[in-house]
Amino acid sequence: MNKMRVILNLLVAASIAVVVASTTASAQKKYDPGATDTEIKIGQTAPFSGPGSAYSAVAKTNAAYIRMINDAGGVNGRKINLIQYDDAYSPPKTVEQVRKLVESDEVLFTFQIVGTASNAAVQKYLNLKGIPQMFPASGAVKFSDSKNFPWTIGFNHSYIGEARIYAQFILDNYPNAKIGVIYQNDDFGKDYLAGLKLGLGEKAAKMIVGTESFEMSDPTIDSQIVKLKTMGADLVFNAATAKFAAQGIRKIASLGWKPVHILNINAVSIGAVLQPAGLENAKDVISANYIKDTQDARWKDDPGMKRYLAFMAKYNPEGDKDSIYNPYAYNTSQLLIEILKRCGDDLTRENILRQATNMKGIQLDMVLPGILGHISPTDYPVYKQFQMMKFDGARWEMFGPILEDKAGG
Repeated sequence: MNKMRVILNLLVAASIAVVVASTTASAQKKYDPGATDTEIKIGQTAPFSGPGSAYSAVAKTNAAYIRMINDAGGVNGRKINLIQYDDAYSPPKTVEQVRKLVESDEVLFTFQIVGTASNAAVQKYLNLKGIPQMFPASGAVKFSDSKNFPWTIGFNHSYIGEARIYAQFILDNYPNAKIGVIYQNDDFGKDYLAGLKLGLGEKAAKMIVGTESFEMSDPTIDSQIVKLKTMGADLVFNAATAKFAAQGIRKIASLGWKPVHILNINAVSIGAVLQPAGLENAKDVISANYIKDTQDARWKDDPGMKRYLAFMAKYNPEGDKDSIYNPYAYNTSQLLIEILKRCGDDLTRENILRQATNMKGIQLDMVLPGILGHISPTDYPVYKQFQMMKFDGARWEMFGPILEDKAGG
């Protein structure tokens, strides 16, 4: 009888242990749509076609990085399923594709949607649904608005902040400049123009002698460049995306015009912008950056550079390792994986937001030493520092100290 009681007690104890273990496991694992024990499903739209197709390199590198992570076993035992759709750089198409990602594919969150107008078109929708809009591939200030759009988590420096840094550079080095601005007629270009004016302060009205806008549907910006020349500008601030930035460089050279030429960070790719413009035509163009230059010998033995180059050789061999778009996308992908690791088994959208907005002193493989990423629930985006650089006809040369936009977005 005693023996039977002992056996019954052991069975009861075992049952309780199973229930407790099951309850504990259940408590530890929390999922929203798009996450399971084996998978993390995320979504992205990018211009694989259309006028912004040069930026598809970002999405291709994101996909390649995730393949590398999956080959190594994924994140906390889960493989990442990145679903990508072509939006042709068209906001209505972005809306259609993002709705499909959320409502049909049921992704956990979006990652690196490419383009200012594209991200703007879906920002309210994603925020109303409480779906993280992770690292929009844009520096428009609206993507770093933690108060009104907390689910949109900016990575890029704000365009306003970047332009303020250029304004300070102009005031320090070309205080008597007559500035002509060419800008894209959307949030992208308008943020740059606003930042330049803010940075120049009360001198803006006198120093800016002309502003010319263009539409993404325009065939060229030749006429706008000619107008800036006739206005007497001796310094051009170019707030255009890749295709039009190349046109601007080429047109300025064809006019025999030699203004100081400042180019925004989105248009500094040698392969996608400067080569089509003509490398000789681009000589002495000035810009800013925060990403290591693959052609700079000082990074030859750098561990982060070695990891990046090994990744490109194995997982993205068709990509241009020297294009800024690829190390940029490598950095955003690296940070995404770190966030997912920190989430553990709590793969809810709220926890993803919490982990993504509580990071300090982030040093990514392809970011310049001394430029650290910080993000808090009230302070987006991740990066706020730059170093100036000039194109010597073959490669970009960094110069000067690390600069920070301390005014914020």
